[in-house]
Amino acid sequence: MGLRLPHISWNSIRFKLVAGLLFVIVPLITLLIYNNFYSIHVVHNQVASSIKNLITLYQGQIDTQLKDADRNLISMVTSDYSVRSMNTPNSEDEYQLAKHSVSDKLTNDIVLYKSVDAFFVYSQSRKDLLDVFKASVSFPERDQVEQYLQRLLSERTNLAEFRGSGWFVKKIGQDYYMLRVIQSGDLYIGAWVNARTLLIPLNLIDLGSEGSALFVTNQGELMVSTNPIPVENIDFTKSFQQFYMSGSKNNLLIVGEPSQKGDFSLVAVIPDKQILQNLPILTRVIEMISLASIVLLPISLFFLRHILLVPLKRMIAVMRRINDGYVNVRIESYPASDEFLLVNQTFNRMMSQIEQLKINVYEEQLSKHKAELQHLQLQINPHFFMNSLNILFNLAQVKNYELIQEMTLCLVQYFRFMFRSNLTFVTLREELQHVRNYIRIQELRFPNSLTCTIDSPDFLENIPIPPLVIQTFLENSIKHSVTLEEPVHISVAIDLMENGLEPYIEIIIRDTGKGFSEDVLAEIRSGNRVVDEQGEHIGIWNVRKRLQLLYGEHADISCYNGFPSGAVIEIKLPYQSER
Repeated sequence: MGLRLPHISWNSIRFKLVAGLLFVIVPLITLLIYNNFYSIHVVHNQVASSIKNLITLYQGQIDTQLKDADRNLISMVTSDYSVRSMNTPNSEDEYQLAKHSVSDKLTNDIVLYKSVDAFFVYSQSRKDLLDVFKASVSFPERDQVEQYLQRLLSERTNLAEFRGSGWFVKKIGQDYYMLRVIQSGDLYIGAWVNARTLLIPLNLIDLGSEGSALFVTNQGELMVSTNPIPVENIDFTKSFQQFYMSGSKNNLLIVGEPSQKGDFSLVAVIPDKQILQNLPILTRVIEMISLASIVLLPISLFFLRHILLVPLKRMIAVMRRINDGYVNVRIESYPASDEFLLVNQTFNRMMSQIEQLKINVYEEQLSKHKAELQHLQLQINPHFFMNSLNILFNLAQVKNYELIQEMTLCLVQYFRFMFRSNLTFVTLREELQHVRNYIRIQELRFPNSLTCTIDSPDFLENIPIPPLVIQTFLENSIKHSVTLEEPVHISVAIDLMENGLEPYIEIIIRDTGKGFSEDVLAEIRSGNRVVDEQGEHIGIWNVRKRLQLLYGEHADISCYNGFPSGAVIEIKLPYQSER
């Protein structure tokens, strides 16, 4: 079975109190939380703006240095005589002299460009590489880069994608390098710089103990950083136009600036906790207030429930039982506020008075209903008495003394039953004996025009039913269906039925007459008395009224026409054990 949630009315005090408390507390907590997040956002903006300006400044300086080195290379290609001599020498001696001159010039120039680690000139036809390094470049690094450059420059296809694209990034060994290559005829003139060289000035940037400055490629690949960071959880592929949060827990502030001279970017990564540790004390107070409000809310609801809602719930539970008819229930004594104690005492005293008054009224109504029931039962007697005298008169006219005797005996039994029928209930066996006696009287009245069958199980003989219920409908069928032209058959079927867990007695009376008219059926179903050209017919209304007095809504009478003709009456009575 599924979990059933308690139904709470929108108009109840409980709902209004809880809703009112939530209406005040929830917006306040929401405002405090929003203010906290807004403060965090403002701090993020301020820190990101400051770092962005610093990163942009450093990136601009790097681009300027690379641009100066780029101009020097272009100047050598376009206007240096020694470079032209190396490109198209007239002899080997001229090539060697020009190479020596270019080496001297590059040696002098490299001191002027702090952001460049080496200049080089490569002759494609001679497979000859001339390079000039800074003193800080180690021999293994020099040898590794020279081997890479010879492989790169010896095959034109490897270099085709980098021509004219400015400084490009390549990974050589374990380090990343920015390279610049310019082709002039048979010569390739260029420069390279280790990313670590460009990162040295960035160590001066104060990004905190856990912050880091780093270079990344345009594809988001980390080149080098001032502090180690878990790059596998950081996304560097987003645009650096604005700052954003990244990391496994989205707790790293990312600020970057792309280079204007190469396919790399300078990025600053700062942990969120390092940024927020400088938040104003007010933000911390707001967090504490928000947390305290969230904690106090259920506590407040608990005390509100204990002080107000529980006493109300007890009162409502008692009132619901009273509404179901249990006027003897009272509100139990329990510790509560003075106001609820006074209400409970007053309520219990008032219910005691109401219970006593209801008992008096109930006894009076019982006496009234008993008198009314007896009156309704006796209304049948004069009607049948007149019909019986008419039958005896007709038999006396034809001097049929044997039938007069039988008829008189039947009438004696009939009126003996009627005189004791002021009782509220009789057994089904007594009712059926009376019905058979009544049918015999009618058969004597309408010889060869009326037949009747009664079907009832023996185990129902001793159950109590109201008297004259069956006979009333038989009398109605005989009155409106029996004629001298065509015989009429009446059947009575009685059985014990069950609807769910409530057993009931079903009595079905059928005849083969012309049935009910639509007007009569409409009047019967509406609960009105039937009035036609023959006058007022109170039989069905009488039985319905009696059953209502005896059973309330637990009894039912249905009237309809059978197929192909005839009237059908279904009577349902609550099953009562034998008395």
